[in-house]
Amino acid sequence: MKSIRIFLLIALLSTITLVNFVSALHGYRASMDEAQALFDRQIAATARMLASLSGNGAPQQVVQQNDLLAFQVWRDDGVLVLRSNNAPLTPVVPAKEGYSEVNFSGYRWRVFGLRDAENARWIYVAERVDLRYNLADEVIVESVLPILLGLPVAGLLIWLVIGRGLSSLRRLARALSNKRAEDFRPLPEDNAPAELLPVIHSTNSLLQRLQASFERERRFSADAAHELRTPISAIQIHAHNLAQEITEAGVSPLPESLPRLRQSIERMAHLVEQMLDLFRTTPEHYPARFELVDLHQLARTTIAERYEQFEQRRQSVELRGHRATMSGDQFALTILLQNLLANAGKYTPEGGRVLVTVEPTESGICLRVEDSGPGIAADERERVFERFYRIRGDRHASLAAGCGLGLSIVQHIAQLHHASIVLGESSLGQGLSVQVSFPSANEHERGAGSEEQTGQARKENPIG
Repeated sequence: MKSIRIFLLIALLSTITLVNFVSALHGYRASMDEAQALFDRQIAATARMLASLSGNGAPQQVVQQNDLLAFQVWRDDGVLVLRSNNAPLTPVVPAKEGYSEVNFSGYRWRVFGLRDAENARWIYVAERVDLRYNLADEVIVESVLPILLGLPVAGLLIWLVIGRGLSSLRRLARALSNKRAEDFRPLPEDNAPAELLPVIHSTNSLLQRLQASFERERRFSADAAHELRTPISAIQIHAHNLAQEITEAGVSPLPESLPRLRQSIERMAHLVEQMLDLFRTTPEHYPARFELVDLHQLARTTIAERYEQFEQRRQSVELRGHRATMSGDQFALTILLQNLLANAGKYTPEGGRVLVTVEPTESGICLRVEDSGPGIAADERERVFERFYRIRGDRHASLAAGCGLGLSIVQHIAQLHHASIVLGESSLGQGLSVQVSFPSANEHERGAGSEEQTGQARKENPIG
């Protein structure tokens, strides 16, 4: 993934380096020209100083001189009057005034010739070209080096400044990540940077469309399920009346289609109720009311309510554990237990066993419902939480009818309570084990409190 911060850092440093390089190149050329002019003025001044010496002097006078400068003083009659120890015995240049460059003594020299008409002599002062370039380079490098050393400092400052500039983007990302699934409130625009306003406007527009979409889905699911209840109830009554009329008419035995009709109606009624429960328990829609609930006692009450159904199939139901208090929504937890017990009783054969265990753990409370039915293969355990999914459809080995919504409802309620679900092998020899692990009451309260604090902080701290 590309980083805007790194891109801006590289782009700005490259721009600064390029500008500094062009400026340094121009400055180098200008500085070199100025340095050469300065050196030329120095050797011209040296020549004039030699010209100011009185008299012709004795021939072949030698003056000790460093390697930087060399000079000669020639009379018009061709006699070498004065020279430096590093100057040759012959004229370095023909009789000519002004600047020129020549080679002697193994080096390239910059020579200035001066005609001393008063004393009838020529004065030549030469300076090594390589040494003057070295001196000029040293001066220029000393001026350019701070610019080069300042690039890392500039890079650090640019990094910090860009980070400060992108802080609004990070706050926007944090505000979006802290939003709960059911929170469609628009993002605040107060003090937001102008560059982020289009993003915030687009995000708020998307949130509005999502809210409208969820609202349409909620109304459709609720209205459809509620509206289906009335005709299904009417069909059940008509089926019951039809069975009585057939019996009173002396028709025996009853037609085979009548009990199948009743089963289909009951299955449709069950589907509608499950759809209502699925909608009501969706974490995005469910207005949870958390309170302290004794899960063991709630499981005892739910088993008692469904005991007649277990007894009809001669199934034994056992509840283990002891008092286990948790923070939860009692209505949602009741639906969770009803679905787990209904599945266990539905898929357990006649004369089978159902074991319910509620016990506290180090991290919270564990609810486990086990049966002695056919179980679920390991590769199918993830898919059973999908809506309307049933293993092998209506051709399940247990021949039990269902709509494939029970475990989806259980998953919704588990998510509502920040719980985890694990499907495994039953300890009853065969069958399925459904284990729901709820966090402790204190942990759940801390999680809810942090969400409230996050929402409050989001209100107090605008994106800008």
